[in-house]
Amino acid sequence: MQRDAILDAAAQVFRKKGFHGASMSDIAHVVRLQKASLYHHISSKQEILLALLDRALEMLTQRVSEIVAQPGPPDLKLRRMIRAYLEALAENPDLSSVLLFEHRSLERKYRLRHVPHRDQFESLWRTVIEEGIRSRAFSVKDAGMAVRTVMGVLNWTLTWYRPDGGMNIENISDYYADMLLNGFLRH
Repeated sequence: MQRDAILDAAAQVFRKKGFHGASMSDIAHVVRLQKASLYHHISSKQEILLALLDRALEMLTQRVSEIVAQPGPPDLKLRRMIRAYLEALAENPDLSSVLLFEHRSLERKYRLRHVPHRDQFESLWRTVIEEGIRSRAFSVKDAGMAVRTVMGVLNWTLTWYRPDGGMNIENISDYYADMLLNGFLRH
């Protein structure tokens, strides 16, 4: 049994039942292991949660950092980052759900290991927003607040988005980028 298969199963179970509602027995059942055998691969549910959060942030950081490193205007980078982020969430719904909804379940010692990864990811967004502020492309007073705004909009999408719904992820990302970059007011 591979650790990746256990993590995939755990993400699926956490998404369905929530971290606190899920048990190690539930995860063992999905991967067809005895609960005792599962502990041979993973020491605790907290360890699984941290590994899933790390996996999600590594994937997202890789996708977004590639865009940040490219030359180009900050508004185009931000537009591409929004698209890449939403596509990653849509392509990995179990993992995304764990990242967005279960991170609060981390015990303190695991949270202390997780927060630097989260901060590193958010700093990519801050870098582009600050670039836009410096170049006068963006009229933003607080880059940190702008990052939280963008993340809030994007993260909430997972609560209502359906792959078979009226809008695909590309349309949604374009809509969000237009709204965030242009605002509500007529210019």
